Amino acid sequence: MTEDASSRHCFAVLVDNEPGVLARVIGLFAGRGYNIQSLTVDEVDASANLSRITIVTTGAPMVIEQIKAQLGRLVPVRRVVNLTEQGKYVEHCTALVKVIGTADKLKEAQQLADQFGARIADKTGNATIFELTATTHQIDSFIHKIKTCGLVELVRTGSIAMSCGEFIIDVPTQDTNQRQAEG
Repeated sequence: MTEDASSRHCFAVLVDNEPGVLARVIGLFAGRGYNIQSLTVDEVDASANLSRITIVTTGAPMVIEQIKAQLGRLVPVRRVVNLTEQGKYVEHCTALVKVIGTADKLKEAQQLADQFGARIADKTGNATIFELTATTHQIDSFIHKIKTCGLVELVRTGSIAMSCGEFIIDVPTQDTNQRQAEG
């Protein structure tokens, strides 16, 4: 890849769970013209008042480094990890797909769902809602194929991701911060 080439990166960001944090993170991206392809956030530790944001973005290597550095400087941000550069990680999204059709079309949709590992979340009358948790690529493929069965409505989450192996993303302790400063 050339230095100017844009590439996709997935960031895990631990933040204080307080009002306005998400607006500050989004504002950082908007203010500098960076695009967010996917964004998810939820509380991960109520006792520590921490939320985890997963952000997928693209950019040249220099831009990706700027994003990481600028995220790290935001006051409510406790830790930023570029999972793409850190190593192997698992990334998934969830989609709910509603199909309305004849018995034959619904049978065809069920066969496709079975192939992709989707499950029925609801079946009411001639409508079936399938739920699929998979990679973005797998969900895209499922949606493309199920369109012919009577796809009428679709909703997707953004990506969530976690590093593989023993690497964990938590808030560094004071001892860790001192060792990092000394090392």
